[in-house]
Amino acid sequence: KRISLDNWLPLPQEIGSIVERAITEDLGNGDITTDALVPQGLLGEGVIIAKEAGVVAGLPVAALVFQQVDPSLAFQEIAHDGDRTKPGDILATVKGRVAGILKAERVALNFLQRLSGTATATSRYVEAVGELPVRVIDTRKTTPGLRSLEKYAVRVGGGFNHRRNLGDGILV
Repeated sequence: KRISLDNWLPLPQEIGSIVERAITEDLGNGDITTDALVPQGLLGEGVIIAKEAGVVAGLPVAALVFQQVDPSLAFQEIAHDGDRTKPGDILATVKGRVAGILKAERVALNFLQRLSGTATATSRYVEAVGELPVRVIDTRKTTPGLRSLEKYAVRVGGGFNHRRNLGDGILV
């Protein structure tokens, strides 16, 4: 059953800032291996495949990583955030300059793996409580700088968000 996640994504400028920091951290002064070994005009295609069963989360973030590294790359979602996957399922493809794909792939996959892992774990907890009159709710115990994305992944997995920050409500 597909759920609408449009209102659950963090603000685009917030995602852009997170992605930009991650790319800067990974690329540093450039990718000397790719620059030395991959011809600049070489075109190719990458395929993102699920290695485990789970709930996918973070495809829009992965797409943004590829776009920020090389705006000419074409990212196509095959699956969507919230979809249940099994090993071997194709989640997305990316086409264009191989150098751009290689420079972006680790950051994109890191986001996909972390957010999908959070969504998958949340979905297991939600399934475990089944029909009980309870809800699975997250906390503020998140990775610094990634709170909005991790809370998004909890929602994708069927959980609910508690407070985003200390100013969101009183806790006694």
